[in-house]
Amino acid sequence: MKTLPIKTPPTMAALAVALLLASGVAHAQEFPSQPIEVVTHASAGGGTDATARTMLIRARRTLESEAFVNGKTGGAGVVAMSYVSGKPADGHTLMAITPTHLTSIARGKAPIGINDIKGVVRSTDDPIIIVTHKDTGITTLDSLRAESEKSPVKWGGTQAGGVDHIAQIVFSRQSGIDVSYVPFDGGGAIVTNLMGGNLQAAGLNYGEARDQIEAGDFIPIAIMARERLGILPDTPTLEELGVSGVNFSTVRGIVVMSDTPDERVAVLEEGLLKAMKHSTYQNYLAGIGLDPGSVAGSEVWDAQIREMYANIEQVLTELGLK
Repeated sequence: MKTLPIKTPPTMAALAVALLLASGVAHAQEFPSQPIEVVTHASAGGGTDATARTMLIRARRTLESEAFVNGKTGGAGVVAMSYVSGKPADGHTLMAITPTHLTSIARGKAPIGINDIKGVVRSTDDPIIIVTHKDTGITTLDSLRAESEKSPVKWGGTQAGGVDHIAQIVFSRQSGIDVSYVPFDGGGAIVTNLMGGNLQAAGLNYGEARDQIEAGDFIPIAIMARERLGILPDTPTLEELGVSGVNFSTVRGIVVMSDTPDERVAVLEEGLLKAMKHSTYQNYLAGIGLDPGSVAGSEVWDAQIREMYANIEQVLTELGLK
C-alpha cells in the first residue's frame, strides 16, 4: 500500500505572513485610500470654486472618500499647476482647469506641458455665443458677413490675448468675416456697449446675455460648439453653418497628471460622472443657464482640451505672444 505524505499544519508565522501579504494586495487595490484634493486657481466663491464644491457634494458618496477644494491662486493658473505637478500622481490630487491654464501652458509660463495632463471629466461647457443687437439688422451669419464687407464689424470681448480674443481670431480666419476686436474688462461692460450701440456683435456666454436674449434685445446668431444648446434650440452651431474648427467655451473640467494610473483615472471618471448626474449638480447647472450636455467623460474632455490648446497655441504664435 502506498504511504501518503503527512501534511503538517502551517506555522503561526507562515499564517501571519500570508495574512499580511493578502492585506497588502487588498490595500494596494483600494482607491481612493485617502481624501481627494481638488486644486483650483480661483478665489473662494468664484465660478471654478463653486463648480468644484458643488460637484464634490455627491462625489464624496460616489467615490466613498472625503474630498476638499484647495485654492492655489495666482499666475493665471501657474501656482496651481506648480503645486499639482509636485504631488504624487496617484489619483488623490486633481486639478480643475479652464482655458486660462491652457493659455499659460501655450505661452511657456507653466511648469508643465500639455502632454503632462490628462482629462478626467468636464464639469461645465458654456460655449461662446455670437450675439448682435436687434437694431443692427444683423440677424444671421450671412448678414454679419455682408456687414463686414462694408467695414470691419465692431466685436466686443474680454482682454486681448485671452480666450475670447483667440476665439474671435479663429472665427474670423475660418469664416472670412472681417472683425475689429474691442476688448473690455468683463461681460458686463460688453453687454452695456452692445446695448448702447457701440458694438455690432460680441462673443458672450449665455449667462451673460440671458436677460437681453429673453427680452429680445440680443439676437443669438451662432454658437461656437459642436452641438446646439438645449436652452437655445433654434440657434445653429458654426459647424452647421459651414464654419468648422471654431469650438470655444468658458469650460471647466478636472485633470490629473498624465502618469496617473489608468485604472485610477477610470475610478475617478465613473465616480465624478455619477455625482454630476445627480439632481444636486444638475440644479446647479440649470441655475447658471447650462444643460446636462455640459458634463462629459474623459475621452470627450481630453480631446476638447487638446483642440482648444492647439487653437490657442497657433493664435498666440501669430500674435507674437508665444
